[in-house]
Amino acid sequence: MSQLKLPLERLPTFERVDFAVSPANEDAVRAVDAWPQWPNGRLALIGPSGSGKTHLARAWAAEAGAVIIDATDPHQAPLNLPALRGRTVLVENADRRALGGVVSDEDLFHLLNMAGVDGGSLLLTAQTAPLEWQTIVPDLRSRLNAMTAAVIDEPDDVVLEAVLRRAFADRLIRPADDVYAYLLRRIPRSAPEAVALVALLDEAASEGNRGITRAFVAQVLAFGEDEAFED
Repeated sequence: MSQLKLPLERLPTFERVDFAVSPANEDAVRAVDAWPQWPNGRLALIGPSGSGKTHLARAWAAEAGAVIIDATDPHQAPLNLPALRGRTVLVENADRRALGGVVSDEDLFHLLNMAGVDGGSLLLTAQTAPLEWQTIVPDLRSRLNAMTAAVIDEPDDVVLEAVLRRAFADRLIRPADDVYAYLLRRIPRSAPEAVALVALLDEAASEGNRGITRAFVAQVLAFGEDEAFED
């Protein structure tokens, strides 16, 4: 797949109905759905890039009316901590705070302290567990160590097939039945890349006025010149 330039610029949607539950994420889904009964009003949602943690987190944020903060966004407005007291808050990329965002260790410390107070809640997303996050603030270290974490594994075939089917349906495409099994053996374990791949196939099929069959997919993605497929 490294030779492909996938069209990743399409804005994603985060509807909960589009989130596929599978053994790779069902424990994390239960943990998120336990809101507002999270221990101390806090939860960390952990998973690798492309695992769906942002989808699940943003769906929760929509339901809970949460303020959304990206800890790595240099254009994020400075935090008004007093205004966040008693609010539901989502902090994305909490483990990558040093990459240019506005969330300092002190900010995160105060957000953690406000969680569970006056109805406030805090959901953090990250690629690594809070135990591994770097901080020089001792009080923050102790709170991170005590934080409940829900883990999403890399997307399994159940999740990726659901993502592919939804992406094809959104484009009013009905691939041949064997396309899904063929793609699942080859695509990266990433939901956004699966969606981007569907966009690529749609574009290629439109240009050539072709149906999306296994042979066509093999041709477009150049998975192997020595493989022979029939429509």
